[in-house]
Amino acid sequence: MLTSSVGVDKNPLIFLVFICCFFGPSFVGAETIRVASYNVENYLVMDRKVSGRWREEYPKPLKERQIIRSVINQTDPDILAIQEMGERVYLNELWEDLNMTQGTQFKYSAWLPGLQEGEERHLALLSKVPFTIIRKFPDLSFKYFEVERTPSRGLMEIEFKSGNTKWTLFNLHLKSKWTERPDDPEAALRREKEARVIRDYIRSKYPPYKDPQYLVLGDFNDHKNSAPLRRFLQVNNSILTQMVQCKDQEGHFWTHYWDKQDSYARFDYLLASPKLFQNLVPDSAQVGGYHLCLLGSDHRIVFADFEF
Repeated sequence: MLTSSVGVDKNPLIFLVFICCFFGPSFVGAETIRVASYNVENYLVMDRKVSGRWREEYPKPLKERQIIRSVINQTDPDILAIQEMGERVYLNELWEDLNMTQGTQFKYSAWLPGLQEGEERHLALLSKVPFTIIRKFPDLSFKYFEVERTPSRGLMEIEFKSGNTKWTLFNLHLKSKWTERPDDPEAALRREKEARVIRDYIRSKYPPYKDPQYLVLGDFNDHKNSAPLRRFLQVNNSILTQMVQCKDQEGHFWTHYWDKQDSYARFDYLLASPKLFQNLVPDSAQVGGYHLCLLGSDHRIVFADFEF
């Protein structure tokens, strides 16, 4: 199931597509587009600890949802890629709550279920900008210890037109470091294989020699020099993407906090193809280090402005 803006390819053999449009204020065409990526941490019903008590099948607490909305409103993105969204109903809730406040107003939304059976954390997108095309990607399977697998959260691919420029956004959420396999510590091998198969698809569709314009963004669950990140950046002598260096007002690059180990890491990235990187507005790339933001999610929002 994929929800999208008006004018999207609705081939039933690709996805069951619903047209979803929130009839709020229209987006006025602008030369500068702010693109953001945000892991909203378990925006779904699950067993969780709330105020020191264990709760079964409990939704994301109201206080956390309010902070999520505050972070989004303070960032004020034109396009917001989301990871760890629950079922479509929870995206609708966030969408409507944002649009009913005096904060950021979104007109369009998209939701893509994970590919793995039983996957509860999905990819989503909110946008002020209409999508020009959404296409299904081909089979993204890979072999993992002799078993056929796919990227469990899938890959969201959306095309936009800003000014006279057509460009593509790829929203992803690679495998976490949690694993039950002692032969693949921190799921490093599986994460690399997910990155490789997604990278190969993007490269086959947008060869570097054609100067494509696209962004690959989301939660990569790994550090900047890791194998999964390297797969997206370069193949042999071909530069595929350039890393947009987001940092907070203190000059820190970390985007994820793990309270159990009291550790900070950089897991969330914006990667731009060289042609699109030229559109990056200088000094616009940021990590949203807003007050109390870590009480809403264990990730911080990352964003940057692109001029078309």
